[in-house]
Amino acid sequence: MRCLLALALLAAPAQAGEIWVTNERDDTISVIDVETLEVVRTIPTGERPRGITFSKDFTRVYICASDSDTVQVMDAETGDILHELPSGEDPEQFVLHPDDRHLWIANEDDAVTTVVDVQTRTVVAQINVGIEPEGMAVSPDGKTVITTSETTNMAHWIDTESNSIFANTLVDSRPRHAEFTEDGTQLWVSSEIGGTVTVFSTDDQSEIAKIDFEVTGVHPDRVQPVGFEFTEDQKSVFVALGPSNHVAVVNAETFEVEDYILVGRRVWHMAFSPDKTLLFTTNGVSGDVTVIDVAARAATKTIKVGRFPWGAAMRP
Repeated sequence: MRCLLALALLAAPAQAGEIWVTNERDDTISVIDVETLEVVRTIPTGERPRGITFSKDFTRVYICASDSDTVQVMDAETGDILHELPSGEDPEQFVLHPDDRHLWIANEDDAVTTVVDVQTRTVVAQINVGIEPEGMAVSPDGKTVITTSETTNMAHWIDTESNSIFANTLVDSRPRHAEFTEDGTQLWVSSEIGGTVTVFSTDDQSEIAKIDFEVTGVHPDRVQPVGFEFTEDQKSVFVALGPSNHVAVVNAETFEVEDYILVGRRVWHMAFSPDKTLLFTTNGVSGDVTVIDVAARAATKTIKVGRFPWGAAMRP
């Protein structure tokens, strides 16, 4: 019996997974095979694709085609565009609610957050937020959504039942990205021009910590935090630092910066491999993706993709 089980395991195909990367200037998605670390598909999209996320079963891909003023829904197997959603103008980023049905979209030009039912393809609500909204996050319990407004320098806390803002918290200049911790007790927000990441308590929206970055040999003006990702154990956070061309590693318990990793030029966002051992960064100016060994905290490979890669998402 043991021999048969071993043979069955050996015969089973490896589930290495893929990293999907949006290329702003090429209007394409580059699909990277995690096992071979090579681009295996290039898929056309609408104009200036940015945010990207998958449905819970990973059969559908949602793409913010910013300059096409739409969110496209793609079949992940075929790469065909199934239909488009009424996203509002200039969709930048979005977040899919845990119900797998409601997509919350930041509309930069309109200063609103649009809620779309992906099943009926209708707009459920539009919520007025600050100027130039971009970052989006949803709490693990689905009760709270965050929109960050770049010009207003705020994180807006939205109740998903009433579709109304119940709190506004100031952050440093030009907030770009937001994430809740896995247990839902903290919200982290990056401020690109402010050069910081602010950590809030979700109980009362009070500030817990503010993290600064200092990269040796890099002018402070070029240290611009954008996307970030928590490790599987939630003990570390990898933060993309924009034109500094580095990713910082932050201790999520002490809020201290422990390491800096040199990557490609103008690092935007990141995505983990399915097993969380590798981290893939999108480097806009150099037009490539850096592969980071998470345990070693070291860059191991560069993968050429399209022009100005921006968003990244994992598909197992």
